[in-house]
Amino acid sequence: MAIRIDKKIVDYRVGGKDEPQQEPAAVAEPEDNVVQLHEKLERPDMLIGSTYKVKTPLSEHALYVTINDIILNHGTPNELRRPFEIFINSKNMDHFQWIVALTRIVSAVFRKGGDVTFLVEELRSVFDPRGGYFKKGGKYMPSLVAEIGDAIECHMRMIGLLKDDGLDEHQMKLVQEKRAQFEAASGSVEDTGCSDFPEGSQLCVKCHTRAVIQMDGCLTCLNCGDSKCG
Repeated sequence: MAIRIDKKIVDYRVGGKDEPQQEPAAVAEPEDNVVQLHEKLERPDMLIGSTYKVKTPLSEHALYVTINDIILNHGTPNELRRPFEIFINSKNMDHFQWIVALTRIVSAVFRKGGDVTFLVEELRSVFDPRGGYFKKGGKYMPSLVAEIGDAIECHMRMIGLLKDDGLDEHQMKLVQEKRAQFEAASGSVEDTGCSDFPEGSQLCVKCHTRAVIQMDGCLTCLNCGDSKCG
């Protein structure tokens, strides 16, 4: 069998008569059938999603944020789960117009493809001139729009689009030691049910959680580990 040689010969050897001839290695063809998310991609008949309840002290009725995801290249090594559309429902009709506008814009950004994680910071940076509020756990929300952004962030972390930037083992140990020292010095504090951190904690400018305590003359956040002493 004749074999065409297209490359420069760098080595050779003489094979025996009884030695079987090796077949040329098959060249892997590049995969050109990988589906990417883009605005012209048709919506499947069925999507999987999650619904998040948003209850704020600013409204009597809760908001229900539903984010549906599309599975791209299902069953292949290139399988991806990406957000495709968002819906927000509530009995409160005061915010109807801007909620409909927000869901259409965010859904359009989702379907555009690419990096959509910037939406989280954009929404969370919106503040209400009337003032924000603390949600359960002591985290500060500057507005209702910011809490919708927080729900989108939770969903993106759940599907792996955002990585969890939590504390490492050393930071976690340090925070736990600081918290134990603070509670031992101040005594047991009655749990109010609205925060997971000691009463009297200050607001952290980094993670926006009311979890900053003062120990040994140094302000330390028990949630993200941020410290004024480095």
